[in-house]
Amino acid sequence: MEKNIVKHEYKVSRKERMESNGHNSFLIFFTGLSGSGKSTIACALEQKLYKENIKTYILDGDNIRRGINRDLNFSPEDRSENNRRIGEISNLFIDSGIVVLAAFVAPYKKDRDFIKETVKPSNYVEIFVNTSLEECENRDVKGLYKKARAGEIKNMTGISAPYETPENPTVEVTHLNSVKESVEIIYKEIKSKLELKRDE
Repeated sequence: MEKNIVKHEYKVSRKERMESNGHNSFLIFFTGLSGSGKSTIACALEQKLYKENIKTYILDGDNIRRGINRDLNFSPEDRSENNRRIGEISNLFIDSGIVVLAAFVAPYKKDRDFIKETVKPSNYVEIFVNTSLEECENRDVKGLYKKARAGEIKNMTGISAPYETPENPTVEVTHLNSVKESVEIIYKEIKSKLELKRDE
């Protein structure tokens, strides 16, 4: 089948799209336990970027599972496939000249590494939202931990399934940082990355 697939070359390049938008495009990937605050921080960062006329789009774990990944469950195999698709989708957004913010538990290092290689390391910014399991359980905004403790949910990351902590994230924030502080810490890291190098 693959021998019958021929890559189509577009007439507008990623560089031209970035120049039209006035900034670089790349992936800001938020990882952490359920309830850690990934989506909240991603949304707050997007608001800040939007005010600076940065073209963005958020890929959120729950929203993606309601659509393109609704055929997947939470087994290790399906989690990996979930993240594989996220990497490919993110790559399309990057090619379109957009800064994509993705908020996913992504518990396995190999899957995060796959996403990094898919979009290329130079286009990958990893944000580890390091909120403790205890704090996530105290929040339990979706009631998932309570169900997991009761045995109603299988493969719950942090309870009955592992979370492999990022070894060298670009940025690490914790529940001790306010949302505003987290946004400023991340923004400081990515600010120079947003800027186009006109001599390229």
